[in-house]
Amino acid sequence: MTLKIVQIVWFALLIAVAAAWPADVDGPVAFVTGGKIQGRLWADGNGASFKGIPFAEPPVGNLRWREPKPVKAWKGVRAADTYGPPCAQINAGWNAAEAKAGNEDCLYLNVWTPAWPPKSRYPVMVWIHGGGNAGGSADGTLFNGEPLARYGVVVVTIQYRLGLFGFLALPDLGKESPHHVSGNYAILDQLAALRWVKANIAEFGGDPRQVTVFGQSAGSHDIGVLLTSPLAKGLIARAIEESGTVTISGAAIPTLVDAEQNGKKLTASLQVPDVNPIAYLRGLSTEQILKAAPSYGTGALGPNVDGYVIPRSPAEVFASHHELPVPLLIGNNAREFTQPGGRDELRQAIEKLYGVHAPEALKFYGLATGSPNPSYPPYGDANSQFATDTAFRCSTVKIANSHSALAPTYEYEYSHALPGREAQGATHSAELGYVFGTFAMGKPESLDRKISADMQLYWTNFAKSGDPNGPSLPVWPKHDSVSQAYLEFTDNGPIVKGKLRYNICRLYDGLGHP
Repeated sequence: MTLKIVQIVWFALLIAVAAAWPADVDGPVAFVTGGKIQGRLWADGNGASFKGIPFAEPPVGNLRWREPKPVKAWKGVRAADTYGPPCAQINAGWNAAEAKAGNEDCLYLNVWTPAWPPKSRYPVMVWIHGGGNAGGSADGTLFNGEPLARYGVVVVTIQYRLGLFGFLALPDLGKESPHHVSGNYAILDQLAALRWVKANIAEFGGDPRQVTVFGQSAGSHDIGVLLTSPLAKGLIARAIEESGTVTISGAAIPTLVDAEQNGKKLTASLQVPDVNPIAYLRGLSTEQILKAAPSYGTGALGPNVDGYVIPRSPAEVFASHHELPVPLLIGNNAREFTQPGGRDELRQAIEKLYGVHAPEALKFYGLATGSPNPSYPPYGDANSQFATDTAFRCSTVKIANSHSALAPTYEYEYSHALPGREAQGATHSAELGYVFGTFAMGKPESLDRKISADMQLYWTNFAKSGDPNGPSLPVWPKHDSVSQAYLEFTDNGPIVKGKLRYNICRLYDGLGHP
């Protein structure tokens, strides 16, 4: 080959490489399902982040209300340095920014890895965000995975369809489904993200055999659902549930038939024709669909027992010990919510819930004649105690008692309030900035940094071994139904306690909730 020909061939190769490689050659490039992606190195150059990675085809047009489809391959290198949009959602006030930016094209995830290039196999933590299954996002400052990943784990945060787009069930949707089901699209999105993690996380240094799902509120509830789904087998090694269980408030999720009838009621305002109703609904805009959404917090939309994604009531599966036998870390906050109204309204709510056992419950909450209110400052007044006991605390104890017979279980209660919000106590979501180490909701003092460091160590230790314990940390004992040991994250550090709200939770359990 002459020198001139060699020069021509070499020049052609350079052009080909330049076309296939990003302009910023210093940026980390990974090979995932669909093609190459380029993220960003951390400021200190140690780890890397990859944002806005598609894990499924956009569920738009004819793919609206269908099981998520695998991504299609792209050419060249796709930029992965910016979050994808939040999923379409109604504006409930607290999520105004997410609602404004919401989009149906939202099935993206984000990855943070502690070393680039990867130096070993790291445990993986996959975050499922809360928001009542109707709002919220996995993106933004609060859920930045970098601080947590610095503890030696790969962190993944995922998006999933919300509200009507994630849970609308209709008979005609069931007819077109190969499994004759409808309504559990959000859960299928979560499963698709976990399958993506299993197939691709090694590229980022993650160990696909050590995947811990962790989530809060609705995300925590959904994790409980996933632990009862046969479709999740082999995808989850450990689980962390923060402030949400499948027995929350004792409510059982609806059957497919009931969910489909509810779907018909919800879409009635959209003037759906009798001929080709699904085609008509898929032709409506995102905004038109959102107008039919129920108000936030009504519980009108959520998973259903369809026989495919969810074969049986998840609460019944846990009660019979047939959920995935994986180590579980589970807990709640000390003052999640409060019961609205005064003493009379609270009395009525207790009497309605407890029936013939109401006198004992009224005495416990200090509402019986001459009975003292068993006050513990982090729990707040009787209204807050009742709301948190009923919706969160006692259901957490119930799941911990049950699951501990199947696999190692660790229970906690978080009672440290956000800085400047001490009077409100440790409300719902107060722990999130501490778990992620982001402090997006307050100005951290040294105490807060210590609490956060402890929680991040416990959480990442658990992801690494199924046991949260480790050097420099107070011992966190396993939970069992006899000792009912748990760890309270207090202003004075972690403290081991037992039998969380035993008397009222025992009474609550006796109501016969699944």
